[in-house]
Amino acid sequence: MIRELDETEFYKCEPLINDVGHLEVKAVIEGNNPGRIFVDHIDFPKTGLIWLGNNDGFFFIGDEKNECFNNDINEFIDKVVYPEAKKLGLKSFIAIGNHARWEKTIERIFSHRHIQVSHQNVYKLRSHYKVDNEPSVKNGYEALKVDECLYENEKNYLHNIEFLHSKILGFWSSSERFFRTGIGYCIVYQNKIVSLCFSGFVAENVHGIDIETIEEHQGNKLGQHAAHYVVKECVSNGMIPYWDCEEANKPSNQIAKNIGLENYSHYLVYIFPMDED
Repeated sequence: MIRELDETEFYKCEPLINDVGHLEVKAVIEGNNPGRIFVDHIDFPKTGLIWLGNNDGFFFIGDEKNECFNNDINEFIDKVVYPEAKKLGLKSFIAIGNHARWEKTIERIFSHRHIQVSHQNVYKLRSHYKVDNEPSVKNGYEALKVDECLYENEKNYLHNIEFLHSKILGFWSSSERFFRTGIGYCIVYQNKIVSLCFSGFVAENVHGIDIETIEEHQGNKLGQHAAHYVVKECVSNGMIPYWDCEEANKPSNQIAKNIGLENYSHYLVYIFPMDED
């Protein structure tokens, strides 16, 4: 029987963490980022499923050969996960194994579903950061650190502050938690945030960075520009920047390389619809 752990019990899953696996898994178990964890045994879990708080995927952790868990997971997804996910507007189940051995298991236990597979690349800063890689941007753009003062926007300087709020709170349980742990910079143009780079997930000294540039300002290297500020602050504070993107997303992979990150690992993502019979 698969049951949900209380947040105060997440520590029980620490032995299930793959040390060279995904940052998101560590971040949720450490309590830095929100998420839910479902396990085979409340007191002594061998296998688990982590539902990321930003609804960006489900990570399978621990023993991939645990048949008790594997035999129950489809019914659990259908009867417990699907109803709640649909209320949130989610249309697909995104399955990721915390280590490569999970991939064959995921393919087997979900063989009856209409699975699509995508390839993901993970980048990290392995060598010295090269400051001269920083791109130049057109006049009128200003880089600002995302701090409490900017977030509160008390003088209404930023016209689209809700963009910043929605991005931060999409990854973090509160802005206070973000400011205690994360790093962020934005690019502002005519009193409007047009690009943002910030710590989406954090575990130990590793910062998983998220970047978004609004459509009408894309193509101006603004995301790359904001990312350089985040990477520089990470380096100056002994932190490690971490970047995860789909292999097919060539611009995203190029940004990682342009800001001096190197390919660290590769993994598979399995996606299937939630509305299938």
